[in-house]
Amino acid sequence: MFKVDEIKSLIEALDSSSLEELELEQENGKLVLKKNNGQVAVPLEQPTAAVQKAPAAAPAPAAQPEEKVESKEPEANADGRDLFTVTSPMVGTFYAAPSPDADPYVRTGDSVEEDTVVCIVEAMKLMNPIVADTKGKIVEIVAENGELVEYGQPLMVVERNK
Repeated sequence: MFKVDEIKSLIEALDSSSLEELELEQENGKLVLKKNNGQVAVPLEQPTAAVQKAPAAAPAPAAQPEEKVESKEPEANADGRDLFTVTSPMVGTFYAAPSPDADPYVRTGDSVEEDTVVCIVEAMKLMNPIVADTKGKIVEIVAENGELVEYGQPLMVVERNK
């Protein structure tokens, strides 16, 4: 079990840090410390798995309203079409619509402008709108809704206007 002096020391350390939560597991119990409006709450749970976790990292900076999309150079298709691949600018979860019950931002065949939001990528609980970054028509949506995407992974293909 955790000693009172250890818990007090952890509370003081958490209180003086920028961390919002500290979770520690030992063979005989689990301790979770969370900040609530500047106060530290101390829920103590009984034995679980015998794993010791490191403290959580400091929160990441807020995402910019719209991310610039990394994309491949135009592809020369066999039939001469000028294709542009919209790729993910970060690791996260791909969402085709703003909410589960909403219509998708774009569908195959839709026309887009450079500033048209085509999807969102959720990273660390932040929704990051992804723009087409070119004028044209959506010819393929490569990523699946709810799929984990990697940095640089193709999300959709746009045929550029001639």
